[in-house]
Amino acid sequence: MSVKTVNTAAGRLRGDHTDGVARFRGIPYAAGPIGALRFAPPAPAERWTGTRNATGFGPTAPQPVLHPANANLAPLTGPGWVSGDGDYLNLNVWTPDPGTSGLPVLVYLHGGGFMIGSGAAPAFDGTAFARDGVVLVTINYRLGAEGFLALSGGTTNLGLRDQIAALHWVHDNIAGFGGNPDNVTVFGESAGGTSVALLLHSPLAAGLFRRAIVASGHDEMARGLELTEELTKALAARLGSAPTAEAFREFTAADLLRAQAALFRNQPRPDLRDANGIDPGHRRALFLPTTGDDVLPDPVGVPSRHGVDLLIGTTLEEANLGLGAEQFAAFDAQAAVAELAATYPDAEALLKRHGLHDRAVTPAHALTAAYTDLMFRSPSRRTARRHPGPTYVYEFAWQSPLYGAAHALDVPFVFATTYSCRDLIGDAAPDALTQAMHQTWIDFATHGDPGWPAYDDTRQVMRFDVASHLGKDTAPDDSGYS
Repeated sequence: MSVKTVNTAAGRLRGDHTDGVARFRGIPYAAGPIGALRFAPPAPAERWTGTRNATGFGPTAPQPVLHPANANLAPLTGPGWVSGDGDYLNLNVWTPDPGTSGLPVLVYLHGGGFMIGSGAAPAFDGTAFARDGVVLVTINYRLGAEGFLALSGGTTNLGLRDQIAALHWVHDNIAGFGGNPDNVTVFGESAGGTSVALLLHSPLAAGLFRRAIVASGHDEMARGLELTEELTKALAARLGSAPTAEAFREFTAADLLRAQAALFRNQPRPDLRDANGIDPGHRRALFLPTTGDDVLPDPVGVPSRHGVDLLIGTTLEEANLGLGAEQFAAFDAQAAVAELAATYPDAEALLKRHGLHDRAVTPAHALTAAYTDLMFRSPSRRTARRHPGPTYVYEFAWQSPLYGAAHALDVPFVFATTYSCRDLIGDAAPDALTQAMHQTWIDFATHGDPGWPAYDDTRQVMRFDVASHLGKDTAPDDSGYS
């Protein structure tokens, strides 16, 4: 191992260099959101003197601890809350060599339902991308109550503002790491994919990226300002506090985590259904981005503002993992309808379209399939059809031994880190699938062409499997899903 140094706008960094890849970790892109900076827009990172050590990951955002039953998700969510000094608005860079120039840049926004996760997860290791000539960046951003409330005297969409601040840092500094600031692709999965889809609507993100990749996300998972204010009031009531930034700053991050956990678990919850009777988070994502401010001024359902190249897709069986599927096994038909009806107005009709009451389909399977399409596949395709720029669609269809083609299982194939997720995908992850997906992301980031036709009137989709192939889209159309 050797040492590499890089100059940034805030000071000089020291990273490590092993086997042709340089790594710089825990780099602050904004000031720590502590004290008066809590519930406020991200402020510039403070400059430092001398050379800052960037050989280890930095602190991570406050977040709840994973339930032991979900411990196998840790490679995709990271180390949890690492409090450190509160300086958790940081990012990590992998590059072939800081001495090169003009390399394509991929900036990854992690998932986790806007409540958990970090850029330090093992599955997001950027070594393979760097070895293949791409500069890879992962970031942390504010989560949960710290990042997605509407407090009087505070600022909305703090988590998205953090992401935009990180993209500004990339634009201003990435050339020093060998990257091309004019060839940046922002990509993410789940909440990260939804973030990317929403950044396509943000005037504050204009000019910060040339391409976008949305995995298991879309631009419909956001709430109007009035509903975010209702959520904020409910959390304030749990705390016995006024819903103001000044009052919330008196509580520790741990206090807020306890209050949001109680709000998430207990009844009654605030009614977060929109005018159509739909909760876009379906009680699984309590905190969501907010429309109606300067970050997202447009309502849900309109074409995006930035007509950049877009690659967007889902897995075939999204709801098989991490969305409550393990709880559905004992459901009868009545319980399945009641579960979905809490967040969707025409639940029984939707479940019937997915086989409810068919002898060959259990209520659990019908409900899981309904959530897969309702929360992911159908809105993802609507996002694709609305996008004004070149758009390409994919679907991850490989069946893992335990969870099938479930939510998030495509991520380690993209990063070529399947070794880190054996508890989820087993020991027989096809090398050909890893190569196909990893190379597709590189090709798209390099020149905007993933290798198949755009998603126009032909509705052609690349289906990634043991033998990947192009085929007609099988996701349901808008009927009954809008």
